[in-house]
Amino acid sequence: MGPPPLPPGWTEHPSPTGQPYYYNAATQESTYVRPLPAFPILPQAAMAAAATPPPAQKKKKKEKPLVKTPVPGTDWIRVKTTEGNIFYSHKVKKESVWTVPEEIRDAVAALEREEEEKREREEREMKEKAEEEAKRAEEERIREMERIKSEVQDMVGKRKAEETVPLDEVVVTKKAKVDEEDEGEEQESEEEEEEEEEEWQREAAAQLAAEAEEEKRKQEEERKQQEEEAKRAKEAEHVRGKAQINMPDKVDLSIEEAKALFKTLLREKDVNPLHPWDMSLPLFISDPRYVLLPSVAARKEAFDEYCRDRARELRQSQVKKEKEAANPKEEFEHLLRDEVKSTRTSWTEWRRQWKKDRRFYGWGRDDREREKRFREYLKELGEKKRAAAQKAEADFFTLLNESGIAKPGAVWKDVKRKIVDDPRYDAVRSSSLREELFNTYLKAHSGSNASDAVPVDKSGELHEGNETKGEGEDKEERERRRREKKERAVREREEKVRAERSKVEAAIDRSRMGLNKEEGELEYRTMLVDAIRDPLVTWDSVLPQLKTDPRFSRSALPLNRQLHLFHEHVGALQSKHQASLHALFASHSPSLATPFTELPVSSILSSLPATKLGFDIDRLEHEYDKWQRERTHEARLAFDQMLNENAFVEFWGRLGKIGGKGVDESIKVDDLGEDAEEEQVDMKALAQNVDLKEMVKVLKNDKRYLMFDHIPEQREEWLRNYLAQLPPPKLSVHVL
Repeated sequence: MGPPPLPPGWTEHPSPTGQPYYYNAATQESTYVRPLPAFPILPQAAMAAAATPPPAQKKKKKEKPLVKTPVPGTDWIRVKTTEGNIFYSHKVKKESVWTVPEEIRDAVAALEREEEEKREREEREMKEKAEEEAKRAEEERIREMERIKSEVQDMVGKRKAEETVPLDEVVVTKKAKVDEEDEGEEQESEEEEEEEEEEWQREAAAQLAAEAEEEKRKQEEERKQQEEEAKRAKEAEHVRGKAQINMPDKVDLSIEEAKALFKTLLREKDVNPLHPWDMSLPLFISDPRYVLLPSVAARKEAFDEYCRDRARELRQSQVKKEKEAANPKEEFEHLLRDEVKSTRTSWTEWRRQWKKDRRFYGWGRDDREREKRFREYLKELGEKKRAAAQKAEADFFTLLNESGIAKPGAVWKDVKRKIVDDPRYDAVRSSSLREELFNTYLKAHSGSNASDAVPVDKSGELHEGNETKGEGEDKEERERRRREKKERAVREREEKVRAERSKVEAAIDRSRMGLNKEEGELEYRTMLVDAIRDPLVTWDSVLPQLKTDPRFSRSALPLNRQLHLFHEHVGALQSKHQASLHALFASHSPSLATPFTELPVSSILSSLPATKLGFDIDRLEHEYDKWQRERTHEARLAFDQMLNENAFVEFWGRLGKIGGKGVDESIKVDDLGEDAEEEQVDMKALAQNVDLKEMVKVLKNDKRYLMFDHIPEQREEWLRNYLAQLPPPKLSVHVL
């Protein structure tokens, strides 16, 4: 007997080791244990189940975020959905992932520990509160029992007091003897009453104890029920906090088997190999085969391998389909016919435009073979165009001959209106060429119409002399001369057209040579950028490496031009690293007076610019001194520019050189304002009051002035020299 059939929804699959495993697509469970079918349903039960209409399926609610918890110290938020799933969202990048990112794994672990401690603390507080309530209830029960017991004792005492005979009612007899029988009866009745009281007290105490025990038992049951509910709530919260994954039963796999099953899962889900991990993760994270690999890193590695293999498969299938669809040679020829319409088309431009098209790179071993076919096609296209042009000219001559309107003395504008609708007219593309062909045709047929004419007299009879003369001419000779004249005119026209075409082609070749030279230099520069990164290399040392590059071997540049481009590239590299080294100098020497010994020489020597330039400490010091000299020179030029820009220094410096008392020996008070106390003011004296200290107060806030704080005497000397070189003002006051 074979194995029992699988239940509905289960399918059997072979594992990489050949062992069968079973997978349920509905529940997404997998197991190596063969699931057994359910118990068969009795016919009556089956009929009842068939007759019972299935319950209406409730529409599943859309999963929405339920609780958002910020991860402390990060920009991430942990979001718990209404279905119990958890994902993490970045507030700034606006991206979400299903797994814990590596950068916040420690923060999430700390958050979970804090939440667990808080949960335990709440449970502990709840338990202590329940114990306090139980203790309070026990104390309340004890007090209630004592109260009931005291009430019972009061009732018993009251009852005894009621049954006792008062003293005033007691009859004292003087009899000395009492019958023994009466005394025995009284004693017996008293003992019975005492026994009844004790039995009643015992019954009341037992009843109270039973009631207290029942109440204690109920409180204990309620406390246990609360603890169980809290425990169940904690377990449900813990289960909701984790991904709902059904682990397979008895699956013991190696890493390779688990990876193979994980890739099988990706293929079944038809994961797009162009999508990243985070985007594809929700498609398969709920599948049990997701957890067969032990870590997220192993799953990502298997995912990357699947993406590479799947992308390669898709690309190969696409290439195979395209190869099967068309012949590469025919596709290339079809591309040439469709896109190359002019013989002036450049191979470089055409290749740059179509190099990514499969019709271009699908045929030929390399670009040389494709370029050869391109050149051949240009020649074929030129021959076709020349043949088409010659045929169009011959058809145009035939059109003029058939129309019979191209007679001596005819005008091209009149003739053109009559033949413009003929296709042979449009076959000649140029209007100037049509007119030129018309003139050539007139020259070739200028004498034919006159020789064919036969004169007629007034009576309508033929003139005998002319008839005799016409019969004497040789018609064949005239035809031969006419043909020779026509052929000569056509040859002249062809020679003229050929000369014009040669001029145009020469101009095209010259422009093409210039374009090819520019493209060659650009390609050579690109090769140098790719191959040479060291600024200290020489031409002889790098030449063997350059010869291995196809761009060097097929370069048409002369050797002197190649050397010039090489030295220019190496110089650019050196300038780049020197600029970086100067930036390091500037960061460590804020002043022009900073010596080389105050620099962190060891760190600068180990920096990338100094390493690339091969500097030792002596060369580094020499380069620093050179940079300081250039820096000082630039600061000196900036200082002079500052003096030229300052209007205060220039005004009072010029005014100090004015002769006498102004231009006309004096300046009137009206020109200076109402505050002047004297009638005349000596401007030179005012300028002398503005000494060098006043100018320094104006200049000391400028950075260009502060750069020379280490040499204040020399800076003051520069300022004095500048003031000495200033010319006197031309007309700085009004002359009245």
